[in-house]
Amino acid sequence: MAVLAGLGLVAGCVLALVVGLQPDSLVDTPTRVADPSTPVQVRGLDADLVARFRQAAITAHAEAGIEITITSGWRSAAQQQEILDAKVAEVGVDEAHRLVAPVDASAHVQGLALDVGPYDGALWLRAEGWRFGLCQVYVNEPWHFEPTVDPGTTCPPLVPDVSGLWR
Repeated sequence: MAVLAGLGLVAGCVLALVVGLQPDSLVDTPTRVADPSTPVQVRGLDADLVARFRQAAITAHAEAGIEITITSGWRSAAQQQEILDAKVAEVGVDEAHRLVAPVDASAHVQGLALDVGPYDGALWLRAEGWRFGLCQVYVNEPWHFEPTVDPGTTCPPLVPDVSGLWR
């Protein structure tokens, strides 16, 4: 699969800046991106998710001049637990369970979620992500996207927060 097919070298260079990759590395990847030279924001993510994001980032820049970057991607179970523990200490268990997914249900731990920025990029992806099969999932996390549908398919309704994952 040539991610850059028909988009030209300029788009490849823009993408390289957005996700920190060299244009010649934008080729087929294994099921999970595991190459240690890959930027940490991409490493451990599902390869299809990365390809969808790459295409969305190229399109956002080409169509709207908007930059979208990955601010957080795959997390280990230990990292997710640390985030949860810190949030519990900060706001208590009930509120933390609205804000942080349990380790065993976290799409970040599964390599199937990414957080994006800046805010304008997240807004663009919320409006246009369906084209790439990337959907905002939670109302309270406008930066969090998952590959929940096939590209070109309508995204499902948002859920309020991650509290449903704790049941």
